[in-house]
Amino acid sequence: MRIAQLTYSTRPRGGVVHTLALAEALAAEGHTVDVWSLARGGDDAFFRPVDPSVGVRLVPFTDVEGETVGQRIVRSIALLGAAFDAGDYDVVHAQDCISANAVPRCVRTIHHLDTFTTPELVRCHERAIVRPYAHVCVSTAVAREVEAGWGIRPVVIPNGVDAARFGAAASADPDARRDRRAWGERLGRYVLAVGGIEPRKGTAELVEAMAVVRRSRPDLTLVVAGGDTLFDYRGYRADVMRRAARRGVEPVVLGPVDHAQVPALMAQADVFAFPSVKEGFGLAAMEAMAAATPVVMNDLPVLREVFGAAAVFAADPAQLGAAIVDAAAERDPVRIKAGRELALRHSWRSAAQAHTEFYRSLAA
Repeated sequence: MRIAQLTYSTRPRGGVVHTLALAEALAAEGHTVDVWSLARGGDDAFFRPVDPSVGVRLVPFTDVEGETVGQRIVRSIALLGAAFDAGDYDVVHAQDCISANAVPRCVRTIHHLDTFTTPELVRCHERAIVRPYAHVCVSTAVAREVEAGWGIRPVVIPNGVDAARFGAAASADPDARRDRRAWGERLGRYVLAVGGIEPRKGTAELVEAMAVVRRSRPDLTLVVAGGDTLFDYRGYRADVMRRAARRGVEPVVLGPVDHAQVPALMAQADVFAFPSVKEGFGLAAMEAMAAATPVVMNDLPVLREVFGAAAVFAADPAQLGAAIVDAAAERDPVRIKAGRELALRHSWRSAAQAHTEFYRSLAA
């Protein structure tokens, strides 16, 4: 089949990671696959190399000073829609709200549901659910939310994870040990969170949890990586940093980390913290498990579904802090082994094969 995968950015966010990995796995199954994306802020490539078997179609998207979030969303939809050429694709698959609004007829993966107040975003979110003719979710929990809210029954196809890549970072290989040691020398001992400082990622709650941690483990630093986003979270970030200062927590904010260095960063962490208040799957947490790092996460139905006994769950910041302390001290080998095995069961090849079957069912 000829397949177009559409995403909204070239930068490392969960949906973009998913889009590239799925496209490469579909190409490995023998399909012709192009990835279409907006290229923001002068980007001329994705955040990582893309396998040459996948076509890359980037649509320039320059920054406009003073543009509101709503205006940026509307312009994003218009530019991607004007540039996209449906041609002879058998399947057009949108991976987010923006791309699902930009094309007239598509399959849509609903990674998670959001709640917006900006009018343009509210309309964008609604159209991106009701207009596509077929739907995929990466977890049963989100599929049930979609069915309850809109009467739509998505097919459930879980994410894959590049378990071999993250597992190699935790190995005894000299290069892997060198890369881990470099992060250790730079950061000391640390609790890692990925996704930047933003409300959905539960950063404020994590700061409260780290205030609990520092009472018995002042040697553990909070490190926050990632965070490239379309939205303006400056107010939230300022509030989080003020809260951290009051609690005596001093986060190290790395921002986006080079793709090649992320596995070692995860493998070196004492604990991976995942306090998200809304998720569709939890790909970063699965990557941390592949890297043999203990994972402590917010107690959400979707995360219970995906991670089960491989993770430690906490219902509030006090529980999260206590769980971080315990996980750092114990590094429970049974749970770490369960996490690595869980990651190995979620391959992108399996995800591509499930998508192929789904696409063919639509054609039939």
